[in-house]
Amino acid sequence: MRLFFAIIIALSSAFTFRSGAEFSFLDRNHDFAGVNEGVVLEHDFSFTNVGDLPFVVSDFKVACTCTKITFPTDPILPNQKGSIHLSFDTEGKYGFQSRKIEIISNAGRKVKLSFRVFVNRV
Repeated sequence: MRLFFAIIIALSSAFTFRSGAEFSFLDRNHDFAGVNEGVVLEHDFSFTNVGDLPFVVSDFKVACTCTKITFPTDPILPNQKGSIHLSFDTEGKYGFQSRKIEIISNAGRKVKLSFRVFVNRV
């Protein structure tokens, strides 16, 4: 019986107290103003490390090579700020464009960033 209660206490502690690398984005979605085809759009997604361990971005996933991401290569220490830079080439694109970026890090969860723009055909 003691073992049962010890397991229950250990499990509840594990779920109650969370520590590690954790981040908070200022915003996860960005809407660009409409542009003509051929323009390269850029945006920075700002975040803060709100965890108690260094935050490290290790990779990202995008659906199209027209979307490029630049992320910090050095760990972001607790309470420090960082940003993920987005570059989207509208060459050959027209109409409503909606893209998602999946950020992979040591935080134990993936975050999805997104952006939208209407591209005018020229």
